[in-house]
Amino acid sequence: MLVENFKMAVAAILANKMRAFLTMLGIIIGIGSVIITTALGDSVRKMFSDIYAGIGVTQGMLHISGEDFRESDLFTIDDIEKYKSVFGKDLVYIDAMDSANIELKTNLKKESISLSGVLDNFLSLQPQMEMVEGRFLSTSDVEKKRTACVIAEKDAMELYGTNNVVGRTFRVNFNQTMTEFHIVGVYRLNMSPIQKLLMGNTLSGTVYVPWSLFDEEHNRGMSILRFFANPKMTNEQLGEFNRSFKSYVSKTKKRSEGETQLESAQESMTQADGVLRGLSIVLGSIAAISLLVGGIGIMNIMLVSVTERTREIGTRKALGATTKDILTQFLIESAVLSMVGGMLGVLFAVSVVSTAGAILKMSVVISIPSIVIAVGFSALVGVFFGIFPARKAAKKDPIEALRYE
Repeated sequence: MLVENFKMAVAAILANKMRAFLTMLGIIIGIGSVIITTALGDSVRKMFSDIYAGIGVTQGMLHISGEDFRESDLFTIDDIEKYKSVFGKDLVYIDAMDSANIELKTNLKKESISLSGVLDNFLSLQPQMEMVEGRFLSTSDVEKKRTACVIAEKDAMELYGTNNVVGRTFRVNFNQTMTEFHIVGVYRLNMSPIQKLLMGNTLSGTVYVPWSLFDEEHNRGMSILRFFANPKMTNEQLGEFNRSFKSYVSKTKKRSEGETQLESAQESMTQADGVLRGLSIVLGSIAAISLLVGGIGIMNIMLVSVTERTREIGTRKALGATTKDILTQFLIESAVLSMVGGMLGVLFAVSVVSTAGAILKMSVVISIPSIVIAVGFSALVGVFFGIFPARKAAKKDPIEALRYE
């Protein structure tokens, strides 16, 4: 009997295709909007996760922020060696952030760039950095204080018109002395266009040089520590490491933990993920309101259908159909109408999200469980809003129904 009711429901829908489509439009838009907002929200969250993975999720910055500045607040080479010794393998990279803004001029262009001092294992902690020409800085470069450097492919193209610049030299004013640097490698940042838009020039325009070239500053001390914890750590272990590291530095600098500021990529990523997750839920909830509108549309059209088919209801009851049979028929019809609308809404949403991903050149995340839930929910909407019309149809008196003109 259930199969027969389903066939009758489909036949009734197909008998008025245009009306059925217009009725489903509210469900299509509602389901589509919910999936689009959640999919785009998940995609943006994944993109931010990839960005933080690219700059190193275990990366952190630490500085002293006490109101009364002390010479001892600066970080020296001795401090760094002490931290390496205490934290061992948990601390895979640490330096005092050194950079110098310089002006580099070639025959093609003049550009302001930043010389950043790093150690030889810096590249291994930057997943989005790829060497396209030459090599990265070596241990020997750092130990022997060579004036070697690694330049971004983008900067090489703008300054020289080619990325094949390994072996070339340039002279700039560094440490109040005209210094000649030798280009030993060219790196590329593998980021999507939207990632580059969000990151801006944060990572481009940087020329990496051996950290040891900043000896004068190191001897005096630097105000900011840059470090990377072991990437094999879990989030819980990383959080515990950051707390321990901050506590130890505070004690060695004789400062309270409130005066020691530690900014970690993990914390920033967690905060950004929480904000984006909340925003996605809010937008999805707002979009879900259109489902109610779609449900009301289904209820209205089912009431019209009940009125139009009054004689049919009377005939079926006269031939032995029970109140339950009539109720089931109209509930199934309402559920099918809504569920088909839900499926069309899913197709609409997938098309929009995939197109947006292709245009923005970003990977999109479409959750299969959310699609299944959306289609199931659309069927429930149909049943819920179909109850009143179905009950009205089921309660009709067969004699009065047969008299209806």
